[in-house]
Amino acid sequence: MPSFEVMVSIINKDKMSEPSIFSGHTAFSKDLFARMHQIHPGITELEWYEFDYALDNLTPPSGWNAVPVLKREEISNRISQVDFFKNIQLKPVRENRIVLDEKIASLTQTLFKGLVEGIYSPEWINSLFYFDIRSFLFFVRTRYDSPEITAHFGGKPFLEFEKRQKELDACQDVGFREFASANREVDQAFIGILEKLIRISGTPFLLSIAGPSGAGKTEIVDRLRSTLSCSGKTITSIEMDNFYKDGEFRDGKVLDQNVIHFNLFRQSLQQILEGKPVSIPRYNFLTTTSSHDLEGNLRSGETPLLIEPADIIFLEGNFPFHLPEIAKRIGVKIVYLTDDPVRLKRKWRRDIDYRKKYDQVYFCNRYFRTQFLRAQEVYRPLLEVCDMLVDTTSAAIWITPALEARLTAAQGKESNQH
Repeated sequence: MPSFEVMVSIINKDKMSEPSIFSGHTAFSKDLFARMHQIHPGITELEWYEFDYALDNLTPPSGWNAVPVLKREEISNRISQVDFFKNIQLKPVRENRIVLDEKIASLTQTLFKGLVEGIYSPEWINSLFYFDIRSFLFFVRTRYDSPEITAHFGGKPFLEFEKRQKELDACQDVGFREFASANREVDQAFIGILEKLIRISGTPFLLSIAGPSGAGKTEIVDRLRSTLSCSGKTITSIEMDNFYKDGEFRDGKVLDQNVIHFNLFRQSLQQILEGKPVSIPRYNFLTTTSSHDLEGNLRSGETPLLIEPADIIFLEGNFPFHLPEIAKRIGVKIVYLTDDPVRLKRKWRRDIDYRKKYDQVYFCNRYFRTQFLRAQEVYRPLLEVCDMLVDTTSAAIWITPALEARLTAAQGKESNQH
């Protein structure tokens, strides 16, 4: 594969010999193809013809010369505004089919044009955006941290490992095996910490693992269940997703207690911590409907889920532990986080290829819109109050000073006993 400089040199010679072509699609496409090698390593796996097929879908009818190139400050300001994301349409329709929201398409077109004209550097683009080859779009890079969150965890990670997710950078989608392999060291250390916390605290022990869709929560809980059951503990889990109200009702709303069957959720936690079995709603991801109506009543023909009490209870899902009446019941509050680009690759494989959960264009509109909003509304508030952050992309585990003190004290006691 020629270097970026060589490719641009070849293209520039073509421009000089055929200036009329440079104003057209082909020369623009070849120039962009060369420059995109500095944006995404997976571009090196494509032939220009494949790249051009995808670019055709975003080429404006009036040509690339008609695309405006905005100032960097204007773009940065726009993508920092909540209203920009709230105004993204999930299902705009043209000619009886869902199409890409025009603001998403326009942003990618602008970044392409500015990159070709040398106005936007690859470094600047990659600092604010990430490119997804499957959708052929730029998505805004979500920031989950803040100085306040870093201070909450004592200013530095508790444990750090090699960043193995870098091996996934060139992939167009990511399956379970690749993802699990990249996270192996982090996950093993995380499991070890939880085993120690459970020994300290005794049972029944309720722990909450929250995190964005595709972060790997279900998989890590399965591994934890297997590990803890080998030590003789009885295990169960309550998935927050099963408490969702119908998707049609939730779309466009803030992810708070109003979009779930909150009263049923609260009652279920209380009962299972008292050693009683609980009957909870069942959520269908294919139809995005709940077994219960909006008032919390079981619908005719539906069957709820029965959860038996156990020594260890996993509360899987988002947002419960920043609600005071829920947080006080939880033994350890965890955010299991993977950065958006990797999760998007996982969701392409899982939700589109296998589960066939979404229309692909709707999926892109939804992902673009929700990641920024969820970070602001859900994950940052969670990170400000949780006890532990497992960041698989940065290959780091963060814990609060209070939790670190508990672990250190327990380590001292175990050393004295031996």
